[in-house]
Amino acid sequence: MSTTGVASTETPTDSPAPYRWRWAALFVILAAEVMDLLDAVVTNIAGPNMRADLGGGASTLQWLAAAYTLSMAVGLVTGGRLGDIHGRRRMFLVGAAGFTVGSLLCAVSVSPEMLITARVVQGLFGAVMLPQGLGMIKEMFPPHESQKAFGMFGPVMGLSAVCGPILAGWLVDADYFGTGWRMIFLINLPLGAAAFLGAVRYLPKGRSGPKPRLDIPGMILVSLAALLIIFPLVQGREYDWPVWTFLLMGASVVVFVAFAVYESRLGRSGRDPLVVPSLFRKRGFSGGMALGLVFFSTMQGFMLVFNLYTQIGLGYSPLKAGLVMVPWSGGMVVGFGIAQGIARFGRAVLQAGTLVMALGVFGVWLTLDVMGSGVGPWELLPALLVTGIGMGLLMAPFFDIVLASVEQHETGSASGTMTAIQQLGGAFGVALLGTVFFGLLGGGIAGAVDHRSDHLRQELTTAHVAPAARDRVVADLRACASDRAVAKDPAATPASCARLEKDTRTAVTSPEAGARVPAALKSTATSAFQSGFGSVMKTVLWIVDGMLALTFLLSFLLPRHARPEGQGGH
Repeated sequence: MSTTGVASTETPTDSPAPYRWRWAALFVILAAEVMDLLDAVVTNIAGPNMRADLGGGASTLQWLAAAYTLSMAVGLVTGGRLGDIHGRRRMFLVGAAGFTVGSLLCAVSVSPEMLITARVVQGLFGAVMLPQGLGMIKEMFPPHESQKAFGMFGPVMGLSAVCGPILAGWLVDADYFGTGWRMIFLINLPLGAAAFLGAVRYLPKGRSGPKPRLDIPGMILVSLAALLIIFPLVQGREYDWPVWTFLLMGASVVVFVAFAVYESRLGRSGRDPLVVPSLFRKRGFSGGMALGLVFFSTMQGFMLVFNLYTQIGLGYSPLKAGLVMVPWSGGMVVGFGIAQGIARFGRAVLQAGTLVMALGVFGVWLTLDVMGSGVGPWELLPALLVTGIGMGLLMAPFFDIVLASVEQHETGSASGTMTAIQQLGGAFGVALLGTVFFGLLGGGIAGAVDHRSDHLRQELTTAHVAPAARDRVVADLRACASDRAVAKDPAATPASCARLEKDTRTAVTSPEAGARVPAALKSTATSAFQSGFGSVMKTVLWIVDGMLALTFLLSFLLPRHARPEGQGGH
């Protein structure tokens, strides 16, 4: 296994004592992760309120999240390298301060353009702040403690992802001091100040090794490559995947290749590349990047689709939809605790977590198959708990195993690259599973109307609706239910629904029919809507399990253990 590193070549018998404030420093780093994860998801809940207050079109909702994701992904690799150059503590402080200022700008925005620009500021400074954490953990913690430190990222990510929508829904509904949606950004001010002051007090000041120079051409190339792939992934569904989205993604591959060639030449010439090429000659790191891309795609895509299913398909409020995911989050904490007790098994823990998570996802499928549209939070609890336990087992050893083969001078580059993979994977998973979900949804709901059409025709016959009018109304309902489910602007009335209203008025020939026909249409549409959402959700769950199977296979590229034999910290 590729587990070379500076510390493995020569391990002194009297190693220096671990950094005294390492656990306090870890919580400062995790606080930064929480701020990022919360801000990545809160606009999904508060977006409609923001648009109602500030104006803007349907694409405004998309850009509130996309502006943050794009700027974060574009800046992450450079942010990690800046930590190597100027010191990780200093860059963490710059990032935390800038992120907090960006949050304030979001809170005081008076137009959609100002809010989206402020989201870009948040993302760019977040890209400076976040990569420093992984590098500092690797420096601060001895080998026998590093798995526990890295393993805490999993539960924190899960709790933040679940609590984000709950917090956003609560703050918007509570409308503290008349601030409405602005409070979701104002709450970052005390969090950011605490992270900054905590960093000043507890983060280590040292910066080891010689000071490299910033690779400006490399920074431009990797930023352009990330932009070319993230932009169409985020915006593709909004524009029904036109040809230019695929051309941009193809161009991103070309730019990534040009970046790799340039970085390799820079490394051979003895200069300082932005991404150290030697990282990708290590199977453990390259395998970890591939695994991370697939896994984070799976995780974020599953969360998006499941939230769409509960909120739109089952009609849950944002708060209730967030509470449904609490067992998943609690399971992650349990999985993390189990992983600490069996950490000596290394890669096998991660592999077991993948299998347990796949079992939990299958349990969700089985629950939906048995319960149908009558499924409730309590029925979903066991499967989501198992899914969370598997995810905790998977996440606990992941970072430590991947960084095991990274040398000290590569840490900043590796941290930035790993964090960028998280963002890229999340965007890819949301685009992939979101596109599949909405692509199947129209047909799923139309098919559900077809299954109920005989009963609907009977109801219309009883209401003395003529045969020709019955056929028109049933066809209109099929088209309306399908179009409304996949509409990009929920507030707009699809043409098929307007046609349904017109044909229904024409078909009604008596006061009795005037009451009976709309009730029959509403009952059929509601039932078909829930059933169609459920059937499409079950299809997506099979895809999720397929992605987890690929994650399991990729795990064999990782080292068996987080640290080479003989390099433990006991």
